[in-house]
Amino acid sequence: MKAHIFPGQGAQHTGMGLDLYENTTLAQELFEQANTILGFSITDIMFEGTAEDLKQTKVTQPAIFLHSVILAQVLGNVFKPQMVAGHSLGEFSALVANKTLSFEDGLKLVYQRALAMQKACEIKPSTMAAVLGLDDKVVEDTCATINGIVVAANYNCPGQLVISGDIEAVNLACEALTAKGARRALVLPVGGAFHSPLMEPAREELALAIENTIFRTPSCPIYQNVSAKAVTNPDDIKKNLMLQLTAPVKWTQTMQQMIKDGGTEFIEVGPGKVLQGLMRKINRDVSTYNASLDDLNL
Repeated sequence: MKAHIFPGQGAQHTGMGLDLYENTTLAQELFEQANTILGFSITDIMFEGTAEDLKQTKVTQPAIFLHSVILAQVLGNVFKPQMVAGHSLGEFSALVANKTLSFEDGLKLVYQRALAMQKACEIKPSTMAAVLGLDDKVVEDTCATINGIVVAANYNCPGQLVISGDIEAVNLACEALTAKGARRALVLPVGGAFHSPLMEPAREELALAIENTIFRTPSCPIYQNVSAKAVTNPDDIKKNLMLQLTAPVKWTQTMQQMIKDGGTEFIEVGPGKVLQGLMRKINRDVSTYNASLDDLNL
């Protein structure tokens, strides 16, 4: 069974999407539509901007979304997904790919999400850290002993868990986890504590926008970050999406469930190969590769 998986923040790179724009009329039309919806030329930043330009949250999230969604639309029936999932931001790309959300509504929600997250980051200084080489349970139990807010945020693959919270608590957790044998406990260069209770102001703002958006019955199941299970009911998809900003991304569990449900071919749709790397650590026996324009034999 074919699974399409969509990357999240961090997969951006300079020049992203330019090959799509130059090679297909559909991509040109969608990119120009995106510039109009956003009210600024995101294509200029994607195609010609520096890595620093692309790092702005209000640019990063819609840029990755656009690359993923436009590639999926250009490929059309070449890759007809039978199941989809997306890592954090990638969940919105997945929901456009399986026709739950329209292109326009998906982009508007992603942009609102980016701005809301940026605001939440400015309310309280916060951060995230990658913890390598420990069991999830050890990381969870250690975080529970730290004063302040620090929680498990991204279950990326066995032995790689990202924690999230206020700066002091994350630093203390890193020290404690290193003492418990973590191979690394490294603070990440991010703007805030994503997928933690500190994102509550952003969650409330985004929930309102989600509530006012039309969600259709999907063409195939989406395996959502919050539950790591297949979901097809639009109301359930909405509820899970509303919880996503303050809940952990259960990526390891999601991939394991998709494999259990028959996923054999995992196609990463979007910039980079981050999700393929994680899959190799989750299960080396499944086929993983990148979708690209080469699949159209242009």
